Amino acid sequence: MEPEAATTFIRHARTRGLRRWLPGLALLARYNRSLFSQDLVAGLALTALLAPVGMGYSEAAGLPAIYGLYATIIPLLAYAIFGPSRILVLGPDSALTALIAATILPLAAGDPKHAATLAAMLAIITGALCILAGLARFGFITDLLSKPIRYGYMNGIALTLLIGQLPKIFGLSLESGSLLQSAIGLAHGILNGRVNWSAFAIGAACLAVIFGTKRWAPRLPGVLLAVVGATLAVGILDPATQAQITTVGALPQGLPNLEFPLVTLDEFKALFTGAVAIALVSITDMSVLSRIYAQRGGYYVDDNQELVALGIANLATGLFQGFSVSSSASRTPVAESAGAKTQMTGVVGATCIALLLIFAPRMMMHLPTAALGAVVISACSSIVEFSTVRRLYYHRRGEFYLSLVCFLGVATLGVIQGIFIAVGLALLAFIWRAWRPHCAVLGRVYGMKGYHDIKRHPEARRIPGLVLFRWDAPLFFANAEFFREQALRAVSSAPTPTSWIVVAADPVTDVDITAADVLAELVGELQQAGIELCFAQMKGPVKDHLKRYGLFDKIGLENFFPTIGQAVDHYLIRHQVAWRDWEADKDRADAEVW
Repeated sequence: MEPEAATTFIRHARTRGLRRWLPGLALLARYNRSLFSQDLVAGLALTALLAPVGMGYSEAAGLPAIYGLYATIIPLLAYAIFGPSRILVLGPDSALTALIAATILPLAAGDPKHAATLAAMLAIITGALCILAGLARFGFITDLLSKPIRYGYMNGIALTLLIGQLPKIFGLSLESGSLLQSAIGLAHGILNGRVNWSAFAIGAACLAVIFGTKRWAPRLPGVLLAVVGATLAVGILDPATQAQITTVGALPQGLPNLEFPLVTLDEFKALFTGAVAIALVSITDMSVLSRIYAQRGGYYVDDNQELVALGIANLATGLFQGFSVSSSASRTPVAESAGAKTQMTGVVGATCIALLLIFAPRMMMHLPTAALGAVVISACSSIVEFSTVRRLYYHRRGEFYLSLVCFLGVATLGVIQGIFIAVGLALLAFIWRAWRPHCAVLGRVYGMKGYHDIKRHPEARRIPGLVLFRWDAPLFFANAEFFREQALRAVSSAPTPTSWIVVAADPVTDVDITAADVLAELVGELQQAGIELCFAQMKGPVKDHLKRYGLFDKIGLENFFPTIGQAVDHYLIRHQVAWRDWEADKDRADAEVW
């Protein structure tokens, strides 16, 4: 076996039995000290990002910072056991925080403890949905969100997070609301002189450190430097100034307890809608990121097992007072660049966070919320898609407008409404392409083998009395009438009276019962006009459908041809077309090609 073929074989090798459902435990059979030493270093480097990001995303979701640490520890441990990807990092994610906040805050009525309970139940419902999707082998549902839809959604999320975190940077206390309400409240607070300049100085300095290190010293842990610096700065301020700055405060000591969150039936119904949106987004992001790192590492990842692992991680974090999580596009590269080899990297990171809560919970006492706001805002820059949307504008204008509508839906109507708008738009775009597919009349072109679209090749020659019509889609109830209209239009617009119309049916992968009835009507119309309907290059399974529908007898077995060339030859012989140059043209064209 060639080396390249061997690599491909290994990448696509699937595991079965216990190794499939518990890939983390299966890894221990071949784990060694060398791997652990690399994972240990990577895990320590990852910890520097896990704590501040987890707390920042928790604040962005409308929850106390401690729940971000709970939602960091448990998913890392759960995914280390059940996750098939070797270095994927799970935890709080920027794409989910706005969804979580939009779901729980209207129900919590300003009660942080109840908000945490709602967030935990939201994670449990999300986890159950992901597990069911994985067991039902619904990994394909990630294809519902095309890239333009995801771009619009992520840009809307980035704007929502930015507007939501700016009040922390300016030291303002605003009630949560829609994006427009938050923007207006922020503007009023700034114009009315309510800015806390001490908090603003800290937040601005943190942003400068984070973006500065990212630009000029990417190897330095900018987030850690900013958070530690902000904490030390607040710690040395005089008490009067400290009192003006909102801080995280001392964290509760110890690990989260196992608790089942209790909510009312009405709350459960409201949470379920948000859970569907969160599950769809997290599944999509996780599948894309998992495939990327699997291709880099040269191994296979089962999409359905990824769904199960994601579901278990969410279920576990919900039972231990956390909130919904997904894969991280910012922390996974950190783990990779630090030399991570296996999920033991995440275990090391989770252990370090747990030790922090057990032995040093007061370490975060002077951490300002302005610094956490800066961490979240810096994360927004990694999910903004400007260049790709600009590329859509120049190359696929329709998809650009689709992305723009999704962005406006998220920004104006809300995150949850926006994600369902995105899914609806994706389905509508798919239906539209299938409803009005491309079709073409074909002709012969000198110097080119085969038959080609006469609109793209006006010089193409057509055989008198013969229409070659290509249909580039399956035939089903939504486009059957359009097929009939276009076929009749091709006949009526032919330069000479038509005797045959041959449908180049290679792209037709299916014909449903509604389309079959329309075909039967078309055959009758054409026969009344003295025109025969023929098919070329039709696939065997599609022919089987037509046989069951009884269309073979109506159309005639002799009117089905393996290739367009054979259909043309049969037409020329049968109708004795008085076009002396045709055979010479065809032979000369084929000779020029070959």
